[in-house]
Amino acid sequence: MTQAFAQLNLAPPLARAVAEMGYTQMTPIQAQAIPVVLTGQDVMGAAQTGTGKTAAFSLPLLQRLLKHENASTSPARHPVRALVLLPTRELADQVAQQIKLYAQHTQLRSTVVFGGMDMKPQTAELKKGVEVLVATPGRLLDHIEAKNVVLNQVEYVVLDEADRMLDIGFLPDLQRILSYLPKQRTTLLFSATFSPEIKRLASSYLQNPITIEVARPNETATTVTQHFYSVTDDDKRRALRQLVRQNQVTQAFVFCNSKLGCARLARSLERDGLRTTALHGDKSQDERLKALDAFKRGEVDLLVCTDVAARGLDIKDVPAVFNYDLPFNAEDYVHRIGRTGRAGASGIAISFVTGSDSRLLADIEKLIKRKAELEPVEFEDDRPRGRINTGRRHWGDDDPRDVLDAPAKRPEGRPAAPKKSHDPFFDQPYVEPAADAVPATAAPTVPRRPTNIKSKRKVAALFKGTA
Repeated sequence: MTQAFAQLNLAPPLARAVAEMGYTQMTPIQAQAIPVVLTGQDVMGAAQTGTGKTAAFSLPLLQRLLKHENASTSPARHPVRALVLLPTRELADQVAQQIKLYAQHTQLRSTVVFGGMDMKPQTAELKKGVEVLVATPGRLLDHIEAKNVVLNQVEYVVLDEADRMLDIGFLPDLQRILSYLPKQRTTLLFSATFSPEIKRLASSYLQNPITIEVARPNETATTVTQHFYSVTDDDKRRALRQLVRQNQVTQAFVFCNSKLGCARLARSLERDGLRTTALHGDKSQDERLKALDAFKRGEVDLLVCTDVAARGLDIKDVPAVFNYDLPFNAEDYVHRIGRTGRAGASGIAISFVTGSDSRLLADIEKLIKRKAELEPVEFEDDRPRGRINTGRRHWGDDDPRDVLDAPAKRPEGRPAAPKKSHDPFFDQPYVEPAADAVPATAAPTVPRRPTNIKSKRKVAALFKGTA
């Protein structure tokens, strides 16, 4: 049974913001997590992606921080009280925008810092003082070392996409950041996937946490229909074009494993006439934000991306996700396909499986606890019949626009080219030559030496062989 936000007794500024955003009923993770966070207990929350985890930790944090709000212009009156850490820049920007909307009718300040951007504007915001700081680990450490931010009054720490934050790549930076925080604090971990190893590691950072799981761990959303197609590496792009056309996909994420492969595929699809943009780590942050914004506005159909877009991005009504490459980590599969089928909407997830992907597919099957049924791709005859230099391709028989099928036309007034003479010798049947006949390929006779050339004079040998 769903619960209404009105039952939470939120402060009037927060309740007003929630109403303006159109929130009426809480999702399962919100209904279970918000009352627990309001009590100040540590939480480890696992829920399918797209179920409103951001509101599940943001609203109770803001509610508890309202006791600190003030209208003072002094930065000392606005120390950092809550720290929200995220693995990617795009996700950090998205969460920061959501928190600003929730706190728009309060006097609580919030800002976001992430890499790829100039530090000076971020420094100016931090110097003014903020209660809620959203950050990626690397850039936050830059500001800590530059003494632009002090974290000794932090009361709440949130690790969103906690499984990625506790991954071996982020762990050293995370441990350094936590060393700057007070020992007495409330720690919240939220993610769609939690491996047993991550759970054991997380327990060292939490104190008597309340575990909230609104679905089986690592479970994919029931609103997403999953398909696995068996293809070769050479047929992947052709299969992608055909399935986009067959399923009448208007917008989709297309995930690749490498930045180079992502860029190449985006250029190739663009040459095929599809509105495409790329999103990967080699692009500047400004280019990444522009690509994401163009996709949100519907200016492009396919967002070809690496796993920087796999986590937490909330873009409504995206009908499909394509795994052009199966992910190296099975958990990323759950996050990738979670970009569709969000907020109760239906979606389709299509994955291409090649002969070398058997181990990756087995890891995914083990994680989601279901067998992947491989389907063949029946290609249509979409290859062009002729070489047409107009930028368009034409198919079908007897197409007068096809230069290979169309009859040659002679300009008026120009005489026809003379016909070549025909030699009847080549129409005669083959006759085996007689046995005594000299073959045409017989070796030529060696010419005799001219008589006027004298032979070399014989010279006695220096050593004679013994018998």
